[in-house]
Amino acid sequence: MRKLVVVTGGTKGIGRAILEKFASTGWDVATCSRKQNELDELKADLEEKYGITALVKVADMAVKAEVQAFTEYLVQLRRQVDVLVNNAGYFIPGQVTDEPEGTLESMMNSNVFSAYYATRGLIEGMKKNKSGHIFNMCSIASIKAYPNGGSYAITKFALLGFSKVLREELKESNIRVTAIMPGATLTASWEGVDLPEERFMKAEDVADAVYGAYSLSGRSVVEEMIIRPQLGDI
Repeated sequence: MRKLVVVTGGTKGIGRAILEKFASTGWDVATCSRKQNELDELKADLEEKYGITALVKVADMAVKAEVQAFTEYLVQLRRQVDVLVNNAGYFIPGQVTDEPEGTLESMMNSNVFSAYYATRGLIEGMKKNKSGHIFNMCSIASIKAYPNGGSYAITKFALLGFSKVLREELKESNIRVTAIMPGATLTASWEGVDLPEERFMKAEDVADAVYGAYSLSGRSVVEEMIIRPQLGDI
């Protein structure tokens, strides 16, 4: 049976690039999104292109019950999860002092709690098999506060903290944990910005970095990875 990678929020951007990377090397893939049509298109494309199986389910990862429904769907398939990429999340620019009420709660649900509950939902199988690799898609904002980062930066700092805690908890279970901290990457989050495409990183570069970190021998782990545009942060 093929290995299985689970990527939350995988129909676009970095998540899609990670699915493409693993599928291109013969992995089955699983992902979720809020839109069924996008999932159907993704499934058809990946299966036709790579001859693998793509497992998809509608889920809003900002909603605890839907995160749990997604992980329960995967558990019921009785498939070993070899890699989990907690990628779901979004960015709203603003400042803590004047951003709209509820911004922090909304992004905590999407950017942090989604990873927390997805991990809890799938970790028992990894522990049982004493194998697996968890990637948390953090951000440069996890280590550097910047103007207009607001609650997004708070949530990404929290996700890095979550990654550090998981790393310590799962060492003895032979489960690796990696925090990926990409800088500005050309995805939908940057639509409308008046900057040349060359100023951004490619989502495929982040995907290659994730796959490279996974590919190390089991004797080593990349705990944290910072990836920035060559000319620096935007």
